[in-house]
Amino acid sequence: MSKIESANRLRRHMPAAEASIDDALIAVSSLMASVVTARRETGVPAKTGQATIHRLAKAQMSLIEASSDVLRVHGELVRIGRETAGLDVHEDCPPASGAAKPHLAAVA
Repeated sequence: MSKIESANRLRRHMPAAEASIDDALIAVSSLMASVVTARRETGVPAKTGQATIHRLAKAQMSLIEASSDVLRVHGELVRIGRETAGLDVHEDCPPASGAAKPHLAAVA
């Protein structure tokens, strides 16, 4: 496989991976809101479901850490592409703000 073909494959896969993590973070955040809302609406004691809420918060942090790691990988791949093949795999990357807008609109 040529360097160009490899770079093109990375251009397709990197944004998909980043968007998937964002989708998971949105889903877990929505679930968190639903759990807290259900606890409030049912009138159960505040301690009820606290362990569940804590686990969801840990899941959120794990997703945020995963997102940070994938973003670092993205940067490293850009650097490697420039150094080894003179490729700028970053030039075609979608802007982060553009990718998030449809997802945020769905949650709002």
